[in-house]
Amino acid sequence: MSDIKRARPLSPHLSVYRFRPTMAMSILHRITGSALYVGTLLVAWWLVAAASGPESFATASWFFGSLIGRFVLFVYSWALLHHMLGGIRHFIWDTGHLIDKENSTRLAVATLAGSMALTILLWLVVVIL
Repeated sequence: MSDIKRARPLSPHLSVYRFRPTMAMSILHRITGSALYVGTLLVAWWLVAAASGPESFATASWFFGSLIGRFVLFVYSWALLHHMLGGIRHFIWDTGHLIDKENSTRLAVATLAGSMALTILLWLVVVIL
């Protein structure tokens, strides 16, 4: 190997960086975005079942009414709200606000806490009504 290639600096690795809440929210934003594709397919299945007739709709309703189906709906609603709040967080940053290290960390934690609180509130309202 030539001396020129040996003298080149190594690029930073993940072990160089300290894991921060903003990093976690960035990863979660990507994961929830991907999860929304699967959830949207389930919503499409429900709509097609509703249009296909009583038997198909009964099958879809049975699934979404089961324990697993309700868990999937709960996770889907959390992913939707978390992704929405992450988008709002990015919009705030795009306007040039709350970009410094302390405020961006607070906003990242608020995104996670807000998505959990809104999901629980949404489900409490749905169960009560």
